[in-house]
Amino acid sequence: MAGLDPLRLAVLAAAAWCLAALVFQTVRAYRFGRHEIHSAAAGVSLKGIAYAFGPGMMPWGKESAARHLPTYLTGIGYHGAVFAALGYLVTVMSRVALPAEWRIPLTAVFAAGAAGGIGLLVKRAVKPVLRSISCPDDFAANVLVDLLLAAAIASLWIPGADTVLLATAALLFLYIPLGKIRHCFFFFYSRILFGIFFGRRGVLPPRPRESQP
Repeated sequence: MAGLDPLRLAVLAAAAWCLAALVFQTVRAYRFGRHEIHSAAAGVSLKGIAYAFGPGMMPWGKESAARHLPTYLTGIGYHGAVFAALGYLVTVMSRVALPAEWRIPLTAVFAAGAAGGIGLLVKRAVKPVLRSISCPDDFAANVLVDLLLAAAIASLWIPGADTVLLATAALLFLYIPLGKIRHCFFFFYSRILFGIFFGRRGVLPPRPRESQP
C-alpha cells in the first residue's frame, strides 16, 4: 500500500467491498433452488455454454434484440466503453502515463459510450412502456455509469481531474452490489448456468429444423 494516497485507498476498499459482496450474492444465489438432477444427459453442457456466449448472444438468437437492433447495438457499445473506462481506471490507479496519441481514440470511445448511455436513459424516460416498468435504480445506475465515462474523458485532458475519476469510481464500486449494475457480474454467472442446464438437456445448441414434406 506504500505510495497510495487516501483516494486511491478508498477506490481499492470500495472495489474489495464490491467483489466480496458480489461473491457472497453469487454463492447465495447458487444455493437457492439447488437440486439434484437424476435424468440422463441428452447433450453436452460445454456446448450449451459455448452457444450461450456465442450464437445465443447474436441478434438472431435473441428475439428482443432482433426487434430492437439499434438499442441492442447501442447497448453493446455502451458496455464496451464502460469496460474500457475501467481499464483506463487501472492505469490511473497505478499512475501509468498513457501515450499522448491514445487520448483522442479513448475520448472517442468514452464519448460514444456516454452518448449511448444518455440516449438509453432518455428512451427509458420518454417511452411510456419503458417508464412504467422502470424504478429509480434504473435511472441512478445509468447516470452513475455516464458520470464515470465523463470523468474518464476529463481525466484524459484536464490536469488534476484524476481525483474526479477516482471519486466517481469509488462511488460506483460501492453502488454496484446494491443496484442493477451488478448484472455486469451476474451476466456471466447466469449465462453459464443457462448453458449448462440447456446444454445438458440437449436443447442448446438448437438442432436444425427438419424440412417439412
